Amino acid sequence: MKRIKTFILSTLFMSLCSAGAFGAINGNVEKNGIYGDYNQVIDAKTQAPVSRADVKLPSKGYQTRTDEQGRFSLGAKINAPTIMSVEKEGYKPFSLTIDGQSTGKPLVIGIEKTNPHDIIIDKELYHIGDDNYSEKSANASDFRIKAIGPFYTKNFNIKKLPPDGDMYLIIGSVIGIDTKMARDMGQSKVTTSFAAPPQIYFNGNMIAELNLNGDNQQIKIPRSLIRIGQNQLTIKAGKNLFQYAYVDYDDIEIMNLFIESKSKIAAE
Repeated sequence: MKRIKTFILSTLFMSLCSAGAFGAINGNVEKNGIYGDYNQVIDAKTQAPVSRADVKLPSKGYQTRTDEQGRFSLGAKINAPTIMSVEKEGYKPFSLTIDGQSTGKPLVIGIEKTNPHDIIIDKELYHIGDDNYSEKSANASDFRIKAIGPFYTKNFNIKKLPPDGDMYLIIGSVIGIDTKMARDMGQSKVTTSFAAPPQIYFNGNMIAELNLNGDNQQIKIPRSLIRIGQNQLTIKAGKNLFQYAYVDYDDIEIMNLFIESKSKIAAE
């Protein structure tokens, strides 16, 4: 595969706001604070409750649905960082890494509607690697599904491109990365080794490396690589740089892959 450019991403886990706080998650999903005695999903633009949205904790096999006021409860014990997703027809995929501390107070999550050029590639949770990892690996205690192997690949179609602006690959959530940067930032507790970062390929060309765990990581896709018709996305697990006897892949989990257009026409 031809390598054209590497982007070192530095997106950290998006921590939840404290009471009365206000924050945004890179534009396409919004967290509007914490209040009341219940969790709620709202429309990021209108602030209206979003009913019948599916809320999932895939690694725990838990799923619920919001009521008419967009309210929901998490009926599962959460200790280690866990990926939570929210799905609703007509809205962009949403996921957030939560833990016991962040779920100690009710959450209010705003989700944004899709635009005509957004492309949903995959909304499932995947474990990439070889199922051989240390208990001190980032988020290892939350791994529940078997690895699909050292890489993920998916073919998908693009019918047309926006006339202007750029297109970005959005990775909703990723956990388990054990790079040196992740270790230095306290995400990984492995002290004796670290791994090369996972690599992102678009139509056979490497466009990014992921150095940190986090939510809503955005990777600009060179327009010259995008095809009208079939395209391919591949994510390769990194390798343990201190294991020489055999290939030891870094186990990671990813969820919610889609392409978002950022053009003036699409935004109108």
